[in-house]
Amino acid sequence: MVLSKTSCESDDSVHSTFASRYVRTSLPRFEMPEKSIPKEAAYQIINDELMLDGNPRLNLASFVTTWMEPECDKLMMASINKNYVDMDEYPVTTELQNRCVNIIARLFNAPLKEEETAIGVGTVGSSEAIMLAGLAFKRNWQNKRKAEGKPYDKPNIVTGANVQVCWEKFANYFEVELKEVKLSEGYYVMDPIKAVEMVDENTICVAAILGSTLNGEFEDVKLLHDLLIEKNKQTGWDTPIHVDAASGGFIAPFIYPELEWDFRLPLVKSINVSGHKYGLVYAGIGWVIWRTKQDLPEELIFHINYLGADQPTFTLNFSKGSSQVIAQYYQLIRLGYEGYRNVMENCRENAIVLREGLEKTERFNIISKDEGIPLVAFSLKDNSLHNEFEVSETLRRFGWIVPAYTMPADVQHVTVLRVVIREDFSRTLAERLVSDIVKVLHELDTLPARLNAKMVEAEENNLMINNNNNVKKTEIEVQRAIADFWKKYVLARKASVC
Repeated sequence: MVLSKTSCESDDSVHSTFASRYVRTSLPRFEMPEKSIPKEAAYQIINDELMLDGNPRLNLASFVTTWMEPECDKLMMASINKNYVDMDEYPVTTELQNRCVNIIARLFNAPLKEEETAIGVGTVGSSEAIMLAGLAFKRNWQNKRKAEGKPYDKPNIVTGANVQVCWEKFANYFEVELKEVKLSEGYYVMDPIKAVEMVDENTICVAAILGSTLNGEFEDVKLLHDLLIEKNKQTGWDTPIHVDAASGGFIAPFIYPELEWDFRLPLVKSINVSGHKYGLVYAGIGWVIWRTKQDLPEELIFHINYLGADQPTFTLNFSKGSSQVIAQYYQLIRLGYEGYRNVMENCRENAIVLREGLEKTERFNIISKDEGIPLVAFSLKDNSLHNEFEVSETLRRFGWIVPAYTMPADVQHVTVLRVVIREDFSRTLAERLVSDIVKVLHELDTLPARLNAKMVEAEENNLMINNNNNVKKTEIEVQRAIADFWKKYVLARKASVC
């Protein structure tokens, strides 16, 4: 399988511009050049190409941090050559990681005694954290089934259909069945009642999401927990819960402190969180915390000594940089509880400004909820002539990157635009975005309907034909066909851009 692809180019060479002061020969694009070039030329060539990237601050599709204080940038650059895995050579970096684990564990109300050390590890992101947590659940379940003399070859996880793709990867890579609770229109998170109904003796855990990628909504972990407690009593099982708090883990403790979702609930055995999202660190850091030492099987932990001392390790990769770990510790002590609360409250207030601005246009339905991640997910009330994909595409002319996407199976006819509010997204930018969206709507209103209208017409012409039977297609079936068409159209356009 080919995992990499390239844009179409005029030829297979990279040409220099100002770098021609140092070098006149073009470079092969997909092969290593035979000769060296001056460092100034290499820098200029790469810098010129990177100018065509989007502005990270205006990338409203991403949850990932795009701004940190200069002092933290200096710390990161000073430690960029430290390999975190060399714990014996960099004991202070290891100590800072351990401090982060303990701070986060207590933030999540882990049942720790005063001098007790928390169980957790830093990862390259929540994807790795979820893989590690999933492996721990699978191994604990297998060990229990072996001890009982029962089959242990068909493990499953129960999740909502709104889970991030890393859960699908875990299920695929580690041979665990993924049992997804279907979504329904107007309810775009996992239904705890349906989730518990799907639990069986082979369920290694139920995964709840604190902050859905689709609309930012927090799933009801407390209700899930209470229902699962009752089912465990009835069946004699001890099915646990994992909370995927990739986006919400650094939000809920500060602006929703009374919300019960974490280790205050006994069945919650592990939690992952992304430091590079609302943990306010650049991309490349995640955390997974276990409730107790017993929840992480000892046989999953490897011990090595060829770097100078005995070192326990439980990661999917080996070498990784130290910079993000150090940056996370900087943010935790620099901001403290007060600082994080101020940042999250400010994000929430800016999300409200954006939502209210969109509501005033009377052109959008708001899909996101008041309680959750500070983002605004919205869809057009009328997309019969122009749809969300066109709004997204036109906004790029103003510099904004606002994604348009269809919901998962069973609600894929619903198309949504989403704006993630990060720390560096100010009220001024929120107001400007609303202004630019209004301009886009006015512009689209003056244009004739594009392919969407043609698709509607084509559907209307075929309403009476369905598998050679005179069965009229429903409105939802038509909407789904239109959404599928636009999704393929946008993907095709991106693939064809030179």
